[in-house]
Amino acid sequence: KEIYGGDVEIEIVEMAKSKRWQWIPTSLSYAQFEQFILPHLLMGSRGPAPKLPLHKIFNYILRLLYTGCQWQELPIEKDQTGSPEIHYTRIYRMFRYWQTRGCIDAIFAGSVSILDQSDLLDISVMHGDGTTTAAKKGGDHIGFSGHKKMKGDKVVAICDRNCNVIAPILSAPGNRNESPLLREALEQLASMAKAAGLDLRGNILSFDGVYDCPANRKAIFNRGMTPNINENRRGRTTTKRGRKQLFDPTIFEERFRTIERVFAWEDKFKRLLLRFEFISEVHYAFKTLAYTLINLRHFCQR
Repeated sequence: KEIYGGDVEIEIVEMAKSKRWQWIPTSLSYAQFEQFILPHLLMGSRGPAPKLPLHKIFNYILRLLYTGCQWQELPIEKDQTGSPEIHYTRIYRMFRYWQTRGCIDAIFAGSVSILDQSDLLDISVMHGDGTTTAAKKGGDHIGFSGHKKMKGDKVVAICDRNCNVIAPILSAPGNRNESPLLREALEQLASMAKAAGLDLRGNILSFDGVYDCPANRKAIFNRGMTPNINENRRGRTTTKRGRKQLFDPTIFEERFRTIERVFAWEDKFKRLLLRFEFISEVHYAFKTLAYTLINLRHFCQR
C-alpha cells in the first residue's frame, strides 16, 4: 500500500483472482483422476496387470504431453532398488490401448458434460477456427499449406464464450481448404451436443471470412443456429448485390479472447508445437487430451 496505494493494490489483487481460471493443469491428483478420467478408461482382460496405478501412468502421459520429450527420455521415478518403476514402452502401450478404443474421446466428452452440469458453459455464442501444425519428420495425413508455407496438418475446433472446447477436433491435411471442413465439423458438434444434452437451436456460430460461402451458411441454418461469418470479398472492388448477410462485428471481436486464446493455451503443451508422431491418430489423441485439460481448468485450480 505504501508503494502502490490502496486502490491500485486492490485492483492488482482482483486481476490476479480473475486470472486464476486461466491456469491450465498439467497433472491431476488422485481425486481428480478418479472423478474425471477413471470412469472412461478400459482395461484389457489379457496379459499382466500394470505395475503402477493407472493414475500414475496417466500422469506420465500428461508429463510427456507437457514437456514434449521423447518417450525414451520420459523422466520416470526410481523404485526401491534404484531401477525405473516402469518401462516407457509400457506407458506407450497403455496410451495406444486407450486411444484405439476411444477412451481419449470419451474423456473429452466427459469434460464437456461436467462443464454443462456445473453451469460453466455459455453456448449462446460459439466461436470456431482452424490451426495448422508443422510436421517436420513427415507422417500420414499431412499436406503442404501454401498459406503457412509448411507441411503439416490442420484442425478445426469450436469453443464457447468461456473458452471451453465443446466440439471434438476435426483434422485434415495441411493442403485442405478449411471452408468445406466446417460442414464436417458441424456433424461432430451435433454429435457432441446430443451426447452432452446440449440444445444448440437459436445459438450463434461465429467464424472468420475463410468459411464464408452459401453452403456453410445453409448448413448452419439447417441445424437451427445462426451464422455470424465475416464476408469474404475475394478481391471484389464493388459491393455484392443481393441481401446483406447477417454479421455482428461485436460478436466477431470476441474470437480473439476465445478461440485464439484456446490455441494459445494449447501451445503450453510442447508436444503439440510440432508434430513428431508419424501416426496421425496419436497426434490427435494428444490434442484431445490438451483440450480436455483446458476444459478441466475450472476444477483443477492450484
